[in-house]
Amino acid sequence: MKFPKPQQLQDIAHLIGARFVGPPDFEVLGMNEIHVVEPGDIVFVDHPKYYDKALQSAATIVLINKDVACPEGKALLISDDPFRDFNKLTTHFKPFQPANQSVSPTARIGKNTIIQPHVFIGNNVVIGSDCVIHPNVTIYDGCIIGNHVVIHAGTVLGADAFYYKNRPEGFDQLKSCGNVVIEDHVHIGAACTIDKGVTGSTTIKAGTKIDNQVQIAHDTVIGKKCLIASQVGIAGCTIIEDEVTLWGQVGIISGITIGKKAVVLAQSGVSKSLVGGQVYFGYPAGEAREKYKELASIRQIPNIIEKLKG
Repeated sequence: MKFPKPQQLQDIAHLIGARFVGPPDFEVLGMNEIHVVEPGDIVFVDHPKYYDKALQSAATIVLINKDVACPEGKALLISDDPFRDFNKLTTHFKPFQPANQSVSPTARIGKNTIIQPHVFIGNNVVIGSDCVIHPNVTIYDGCIIGNHVVIHAGTVLGADAFYYKNRPEGFDQLKSCGNVVIEDHVHIGAACTIDKGVTGSTTIKAGTKIDNQVQIAHDTVIGKKCLIASQVGIAGCTIIEDEVTLWGQVGIISGITIGKKAVVLAQSGVSKSLVGGQVYFGYPAGEAREKYKELASIRQIPNIIEKLKG
């Protein structure tokens, strides 16, 4: 997320009650998660395991819960609770805006686009031309939809990321300030849910077709001309490259990549990145022919046991 205008380090520190290391007028342009940070961004880190990754990232301001040496050309914000203070910044720079009508007056809807009854379109949504948005679709604030897009009934675009910190008093949610971007010629089935990015965009690229009841989590990027069948679940920060096929009830763990033109067969579980151009099956998903050989071998175990008994 980029701020409406550049901020100074001292002002950000004052806003969240943190100490700062660096010039008071050090420029701050926005805030983002580690996988999408750019120069000028704030990134937060609150676990020693990730200190070095944050300090060496493209972010030039690191919100951290330890006094550390400040890398050259960067600045630090020292906080006792970076997670809490990242939420403070989200609330300040992108506060929740309640709706008072079904289609926000700030939404922009292109030529020949059909909006069926009982659709909700939030603030600053952009929808291109020649789209069809079917009944009871909900499109949260800031979502961007291209041209020739079809979205079927009951689908929700832009709900919060499933991202929590476990505290003694309960789970604390990291507030989402990103959006969903749907490119041209995408079809989305009924009762799908595509969550917004935490600070960036969850993206569905041009020509992809999505069946009913699919869940796509925060900050995931789905490539061009993918086919995703019913009841697929894709966790956050996953990259699905172009022309991938995911058959029914495939489950995919967060933070991995599935290569171009890969095919994952039904009810498979993907727990690590997969090379493109191959067919996969099983849990953990592996090359399909090898998995079928494994299953055939397993079926022989009772016969082998009987022979050993004899």
